[in-house]
Amino acid sequence: MKVLVTGGAGYIGSVLVRQLLSKGFAVRAFDSLNFGGEALYEVMLHPGFEFMKGDVRNADDVTKALEGIDAIAHLAAIVGDPACKKFSEEANETNWDGSVALFEAAEKAGIKRFVFASTCSNYGKMSDPNSFVVETSELNPVSLYAELKVKFEKHILEQRKDTKMCSTALRFSTVYGFSPRIRFDLTVNEFTRNATINGEQEIWGKQFWRPYCHVDDLARSVVLVLESPEEKVRANVFNVGSTEENYNKGMLIEEVCKVVPNVKVHYVDMNEDPRDYRVNFAKIENELGFTITKKVPEGIKEIYSLLKTGIITDPFGQKFRNI
Repeated sequence: MKVLVTGGAGYIGSVLVRQLLSKGFAVRAFDSLNFGGEALYEVMLHPGFEFMKGDVRNADDVTKALEGIDAIAHLAAIVGDPACKKFSEEANETNWDGSVALFEAAEKAGIKRFVFASTCSNYGKMSDPNSFVVETSELNPVSLYAELKVKFEKHILEQRKDTKMCSTALRFSTVYGFSPRIRFDLTVNEFTRNATINGEQEIWGKQFWRPYCHVDDLARSVVLVLESPEEKVRANVFNVGSTEENYNKGMLIEEVCKVVPNVKVHYVDMNEDPRDYRVNFAKIENELGFTITKKVPEGIKEIYSLLKTGIITDPFGQKFRNI
């Protein structure tokens, strides 16, 4: 099977590319290289790999990218609430217009599988603070980023569910951990960086919940869906993560302090946050056999070890964040 990974030079995409190659897939990475292509240097000479620079908003680029492809892992997007808020026009063009055009072009090209990287941010805020949301829970997007993810999910799982192409949406937990395209604007990575470099961290609203999942495991879930029987994943949606890996911010900084010595933590009271959700991940485990291989404490140790080597000379640099 030859897989097109859109956003293949990104934080998750660059990890997914390596996992697919290691399992014998042929891979074409497709990326606009807004954040550079360094994350793919290592695999450029792999016999099963090829790279194509392009933009999902460009029809000619998409047509060329789909040639000879069997399956698509669609990760290309303006990622995160802050980036979508700042670049709202580009977000609409990429996360909605470009995604729909890619999907329709894939249908016409006879692509067999389409895996969409969605987000648990779709849940927004739990109606019951003592409960856990599941795939059938009400979606309550509170940002443009989540609104566009929900809109595209509905497009491929409901409006186009009768297509011959097998489509699956994966609602990713908040990601963390080491990647060839490392980012420090993600909560776990950011807290660990600040604690390691500055020796302190400010926590706004320590009580608010979010699920977390290592980048390796999120990438593994995409591979798993591509390898799963079609009847199990067609027009289906799965939360990706582990129910045990729901943390509030207070819990996260406690884990950071177990790894990083002498951290000063400053708590700021905050009684309202539009995003506050705990997620149950039983479906993907029960139906596809997915379990995580790393937990938050291991991710913190990864980032701490990386920073302590000094190999990253400016961990606060623009290249390590999306805005």
